[in-house]
This record gives sequence, structure tokens and C-alpha cells, in this order.
Amino acid sequence: MKKVCPVCNEEFHGRTDKVYCSISCKSAEHYDKRKENEAFFYQIDKQLKTNRRLLKKYNRTGMTTLRREVLHQEGFDPHFFTHYWKTKKGEVYLFCYDFGFLKLKEKVNQEVKEKYLIVEWQSYMKASS
Repeated sequence: MKKVCPVCNEEFHGRTDKVYCSISCKSAEHYDKRKENEAFFYQIDKQLKTNRRLLKKYNRTGMTTLRREVLHQEGFDPHFFTHYWKTKKGEVYLFCYDFGFLKLKEKVNQEVKEKYLIVEWQSYMKASS
């Protein structure tokens, strides 16, 4: 049975479950897939570090409130976080390593302003056993 290698497009013969014409084509395919995955992880890690750097930059007192657009203009993306902490009141703080944020909405003169409450991780925030 003739097959076509997905890497080099050469025809080859072999077992019915054989996919590649040679070990080198198989290695090349797996190397490319690994490279794509590493680029994806690098992109996520870069965004997490950017988020942490910005949260740290604006949180000099341990707890700060900041307008949403200030962080977003500098590249902050709230969809990337490492973990969360839920308060007894049900509020969910999203964390980028040791700095976290809580989304807030404030109504000022019929206009809703979005803000973030920025905090630093504290020992009491550990998950209960």
C-alpha cells in the first residue's frame, strides 16, 4: 500500500499504521509541533509577567484603586492570571503571582466607571485545608 509522507510529500511503503517515510521526517514533524507549543507558552508567560509588573508598579501601599483604562493602555490583560482568592463575601480576586486585582464598578453622575482594586498576596489568603 502506497502512502504519502506529510512532511516531505514522498510516497513510501510500509505497515498500515506507518505515517512518516523516515525517522528524520518523524523527528522534524515532532520538533515543529514542540516549537509551536513553546511559542504558545512563552506568549502566556510574557503576558503574566507584564500583568504582574503593572500591578506591582501601581500598588505601592499594599492596596490601591486604579482606573481600568490606565492598566489596559500599558498592556494589562485581565484574562491572564495564575490563581484566584475568593473572600467570605464571595468577591473573587485574580492574581498574577503575588499581586492581585478585583474588578470594581463605580457609578459617577449616571456613568459607570470601571476600576481595579489592586492588592498584594497575604498569608491569610491561603486556601483552607
